[in-house]
Amino acid sequence: MVKTASTMLPLGTQAPNFELPDVVSGQTISLSSFAGKPLLVMFICQHCPFVKHVKSELANIGKDYAASNLGIVAISSNDINKYPDDAPEQLKVMAEEAGFLFPICFDESQEVAKAYTAACTPDFFLFDADHKLVYRGQLDDSRPSNGIPVTGKDLRAAIDATLSGKSVNFDQKPSIGCNIKWKPGNEPSYYN
Repeated sequence: MVKTASTMLPLGTQAPNFELPDVVSGQTISLSSFAGKPLLVMFICQHCPFVKHVKSELANIGKDYAASNLGIVAISSNDINKYPDDAPEQLKVMAEEAGFLFPICFDESQEVAKAYTAACTPDFFLFDADHKLVYRGQLDDSRPSNGIPVTGKDLRAAIDATLSGKSVNFDQKPSIGCNIKWKPGNEPSYYN
């Protein structure tokens, strides 16, 4: 596993549009599905040890904010030819087993990941109700094998501030995870 950090897209960036299939419901999910709501976009996958490490907390965030105005969508963009564990049917199993209450979409073309400058799994992007970026970075300080408990404190603090109309702390640490598995020849310019 190659440790890769978030690109740290500039704060204030407008959320790029997307239109992707939800692997569980089969419905098309788009940016407009969350019109007028703050939105958390998470790039995840099924096979990555970093995602496996935080999967339960992602499910908890979905449950804890289900009654709020927060929209949540997970997106997987990995090359399924080389990483078949990240194919839509495997993502569906993961979503059902973990109890995700949010859609998990498959970005087959990898264009949505590029539009968001997603670099790793997990990679988090939180937008306000106008869909302007207010947070990008880590869930918390926990990593596989570092002994720090998974709490989601960094992301939860940003969500709570956004939902209460407060400013999100500008001191944001990049997420760390496995690099997105780009299809050969499809690597974006920001990929190391």
